[in-house]
This record gives sequence, C-alpha cells and structure tokens, in this order.
Amino acid sequence: MTDEIRVPDELQGNVFIGKLKDFLDAKISPVYGWGRKYSLFPLSFGLACCVFEFFAAAAARWDFGRWGLDLARATPRQADMFVISGTVTKKMVPQIVRLHAQMAEPKYVIAMGACACGGGPFKEGYNVVSGVDEFLPVDVYVPGCPPTPEAFLAGFLTLFDKVQKEKISQVRWYRQGPLPE
Repeated sequence: MTDEIRVPDELQGNVFIGKLKDFLDAKISPVYGWGRKYSLFPLSFGLACCVFEFFAAAAARWDFGRWGLDLARATPRQADMFVISGTVTKKMVPQIVRLHAQMAEPKYVIAMGACACGGGPFKEGYNVVSGVDEFLPVDVYVPGCPPTPEAFLAGFLTLFDKVQKEKISQVRWYRQGPLPE
C-alpha cells in the first residue's frame, strides 16, 4: 500500500484539483489541526523509573487532564500517541513494534527519559537498545533521568504544535519517518 493518494494521469494538470488542494491547505488545515491538537489518545509503555514519574505527573498537582492526557488507553487500537519510557531491552523490541503497528493512524511516538532517548546509563549493556529511534520513528524526545513534569509538559506541547501545523494534504496516514520540524 502506498503512502499517498494517486491522482489519475488525465487529471494531473487539472486546475480544480490544484485549487482544491490549496483551499484545503489554506482554510481547512487550521481547523483540522486545532481539532486534532488536543485529541490525541496516549498509550503508555513504561519499563522503568520514568513511568512512575509520568504517573505522578498525571496526578492532581500538574493536572495533565487540561490537555487531554488523563485518559490512558487500555489497548493500542484506541490510541494514536505512543509514550515509551524507560530502558528498552532487545527482548521487548518485538512487542513494542507490534503495539505500534496496532495503533490508529496517524500515530505519534514520544521517547521519554534518557533510556528511551539514547539508552541512558545502561546503553553499554548487552541486552539494551540504544534508543527507541533504532526501530521506531520518534516525533518528540523528552530528556532527563527521570524527566521532570515540566519536561513532560514541554514534550507534549511540542507534539501538539507539530500536530496542529500538519496540513491535510501532507498528513501521512501510513508514514515511515518522524514528523518534519
């Protein structure tokens, strides 16, 4: 399956198609982006210390519910934002890839913590993967060991801004890489 819609050859030079695309990008994309911005449903995959900090940051003091982040999904089929935190081992890679494949499109990945971003202090271990980006396209990195709630929030807001700036004609429903800057 390709990742773009094919326009028939006889319509390639059609002025109406070009104007429709311009209209969608200019008028509809801002509304589309605004609607998608706070409508992301997270799936948390925590393997170590960072996941406990993530759950603590979701409590009443920081109130991540204001941004729609309080409803963690129980199944990947209901989620479109994958939050991976903690040390990723080689044994867990197939399960993470499988969960990512089951998620709804378009899907976004956040690597949270030093271990998920680049292996952390355990990256020299024989069974540790040096970052989630070795096997998944990562959209936002949240550094720290463990990251502070402010860093979580900054990472989420960065992803929200990227999602809002997406244009309808450029949304990759089956994309291969991370979102462009």
